[in-house]
Amino acid sequence: MSKVAVVFWSATGNTEAMANAVAEGAKEKGAEVTVFGAGEFSADKVSEFDAIAFGCPAMGAEVLEEAEFEPMFTSVETSLGGKKIGIFGSYGWGDGQWMRDWKERCDSIGAALVNDGVMANYAPDDDAIDECKDLGASLV
Repeated sequence: MSKVAVVFWSATGNTEAMANAVAEGAKEKGAEVTVFGAGEFSADKVSEFDAIAFGCPAMGAEVLEEAEFEPMFTSVETSLGGKKIGIFGSYGWGDGQWMRDWKERCDSIGAALVNDGVMANYAPDDDAIDECKDLGASLV
C-alpha cells in the first residue's frame, strides 16, 4: 500500500479544503494517507512516505507563507530529490507567480512533480476540487 502525506498551511480554510480533496483522491486509489499541518511535518518524516503533497496559499507578494510553511519546506526540500510530490494552494490576487516559482524550486531540487501544481482563486470551486482529487490519485 502506498503511503502519502498531505502537508498544508491555511489561514482561511481554502487551502485546507484543497488538502482534504487531495487526501480523498489518494485514499480513493487505495493509499494510506496522513494529513499534517505545516508545523507538524519535518525532514525526518519524508522517508516514511512514498509521495507527499504540499499545500500553501500565496501570501504577500505571491510567496509561500513565511512564518510556518516556508521554514518547514526549506528544512525538507533537500530530502525531496527523486520523491514523488505535488503542490497546490489558493490565491486571491496576482496571476499565480508563487506557484510557478514553487514549481521551479521543486524542479531544481530534483523532486518528481506529478503536475504543474493546482491553484484555486479564493475558495476552490468544483473544478479545483476535482483537480485536487486527481493530484491525490496521481501520487499513488
